[in-house]
Amino acid sequence: MRTGIDSGTDPSRPGVLIQPKGTVSAKTPGPAASNARAANGYDRSNHHHAIELDALTDQEGLSWLLPSEVDAQRRTDMADPYYVPTGAAGHLLPQIMPFRERLQKKGFTFSLTYKAEAMGDIDGGIRRGMDYVHEFTLQMLFDLGKMSHALDGWTVHTLVMNRAGREVSHDLVGDYYVNLMEVYGLSGHVVAHLVDFYAQKKAFHNRLDVAFGRMALTHVFATSPLLCSFMVTCSAPVALKVDPAFAVYPKATWGARARFRPTRDTAIQVGAYEVQPLADGPSGWAWASENATGLMLPAEFTWEPFLTHNKLPGHYVIGYAHDTTRYPDALGTKPAALVAQARRERSAPMDMFWLETEQMIYRLGGPGQMSGGYLMAGYVHNTPHVASISDEAYGGLSFNGVIPGRAKDRLGILYSWYHVSDRKRQGQVIAQDAGLSLGSQVRGPQTNSQVIEAYYGIDTCPGLVIQPEFQYMIHPGETSHIPNAALVGLKVAASL
Repeated sequence: MRTGIDSGTDPSRPGVLIQPKGTVSAKTPGPAASNARAANGYDRSNHHHAIELDALTDQEGLSWLLPSEVDAQRRTDMADPYYVPTGAAGHLLPQIMPFRERLQKKGFTFSLTYKAEAMGDIDGGIRRGMDYVHEFTLQMLFDLGKMSHALDGWTVHTLVMNRAGREVSHDLVGDYYVNLMEVYGLSGHVVAHLVDFYAQKKAFHNRLDVAFGRMALTHVFATSPLLCSFMVTCSAPVALKVDPAFAVYPKATWGARARFRPTRDTAIQVGAYEVQPLADGPSGWAWASENATGLMLPAEFTWEPFLTHNKLPGHYVIGYAHDTTRYPDALGTKPAALVAQARRERSAPMDMFWLETEQMIYRLGGPGQMSGGYLMAGYVHNTPHVASISDEAYGGLSFNGVIPGRAKDRLGILYSWYHVSDRKRQGQVIAQDAGLSLGSQVRGPQTNSQVIEAYYGIDTCPGLVIQPEFQYMIHPGETSHIPNAALVGLKVAASL
């Protein structure tokens, strides 16, 4: 059986920001239709927003251990893919759809999107005020199989974006690890930042998906549509975003990855990516100026069950990555006599581990994988000896249909906890006791910070989503010098 579920969908993928139309019919929680199909904004027979793979076998994996009355996958798979819920369904300019469809038949698909965020500090932090950021994105997909039968199954993906604005975390709140606005970071103020330029091939009768070229790890690793509906965790948990080896969208690097499904309910993906400092190549075009420091080797296993007669999807992800780069000791550079107090200073590679879980608990609004409410939780751990943020834990919910008659709207609430590496804190304590400066951005030895984020995404019209935001940060800067900060804001996402 074929499944269109993609546990690693990222907003940078061509067509992902165009939300599948699907079938919205149910007004109360109920079962999913078994024959429903999703569609992108172009053609109801193509799924450019999903990685669609057939399993190597027609068997179940872990789901086989579930009681038969709980495991809906024993009867049928879910046809609708796991897509990004913050993308605007449809287009603001439907007049150009005939032109788009003609191009698609010839093998070219494109998407123009605009995203803007305004966030203001209303209490706490460093000072009151507001910051604004925006991005314009042009996504292009070339279906080489439609252009030449000799290249059947090959596609080329490109993405160019423009970003501008200021980050409220740095300017007003006083935190330099956690970006409280999604549309910020890594790309800088560049007129046309190149994000993607990679080729993709579906091989072995749609049983293997391979990609190579310039791309971010978070196209498929350590991400999900639910995570990316939150500003703080899009497109990956913060503890991974700050790791130099984790090329988080829109930071791209040279790499390759492969993905396959051993069984109908499981997926495995592995990759190899060149490691560069996050600040290298901010334009995305100057490849020769990037300095390779090592090799990033991620691997991820996903279990995707469907539960009960309502076909409630779940996404359970375990990931691990090893970065061969030898990073400086998180203890920091100190005089030899001070370093002796904390054992010797040494460099080391970095290992990363992540666990991400999402489970739909009710269905409302149709048969799709986003037509219902989810509970979610996760944990990230990095090598404390060389990492800045060694641990992160989060938990929350993403519910639709909270307001009667608004099945496409979505309420999200997420709590996140961040722990600074004990080794890094130890170095800061030593430096402070010796009268050394911790730097202009650090107010004292760092421990933990916490963020509570809540949003309500309003599907206003075809092609436009408006999302009011509230965020509350405890201990900005990971110290007690700033007790808290409360922020309100607005996010707008439009598909042209």
